[in-house]
Amino acid sequence: MWNWFQPEHQSAGAGEPAIIAAITREIVGDHAIDPGRIFIAGLSAGGTMAATMAGAYPDLYAAVGVHSGLAHGAAQGVLTAFVAMQTGGSPLPGNTVPVIVFHGDADTTVSAVNAQKIITTRTSVSPGIGGAPKIIPSATRPIGRAHTRTLHADSRDAVIAESWIVHGAGHAWSGGNPDGSFTDPDGPNASAEMVRFFLDHPASSAIAA
Repeated sequence: MWNWFQPEHQSAGAGEPAIIAAITREIVGDHAIDPGRIFIAGLSAGGTMAATMAGAYPDLYAAVGVHSGLAHGAAQGVLTAFVAMQTGGSPLPGNTVPVIVFHGDADTTVSAVNAQKIITTRTSVSPGIGGAPKIIPSATRPIGRAHTRTLHADSRDAVIAESWIVHGAGHAWSGGNPDGSFTDPDGPNASAEMVRFFLDHPASSAIAA
């Protein structure tokens, strides 16, 4: 389990973020990966850690995907972690890394309020947001879960944050393989949508030294 709720694991240069950043840089170096196309995503504690990495190393990752997780720094210890899982907590200041969020509105482990916290934290650092968010409800389907997709664009009309609230879904990866654990095969395909979002958001800057 990632220690996303401990202050010593929420900043660059120390703890788990430093380890993950070092692994990322090693993989990039070993495989000649384009430094402008480095992305990070996760589910639950892994999703929260992905948000933490975007906050701690905004020059390392081009975009981040958070599924059923919390915003960076939402908790400052074990006790506040349980509170934050239900209330969204008090996240640290946002960053400029584009983010896509998936969350089930029937999640009793990590409340869906955390999805909005992540989006709000991101949009708060982009002055001149381009008008009202664009809400795209899913069509009614006889099979599968309905969802509400919301896009947030900056003043140049570039999407900087995207959320998918999956109606009736619990604490599980949307569209996941039914043979896996914590998966919801009836939901929209979070993996495909995150890849699509990532490919649309390459970074212009190289990896920081």
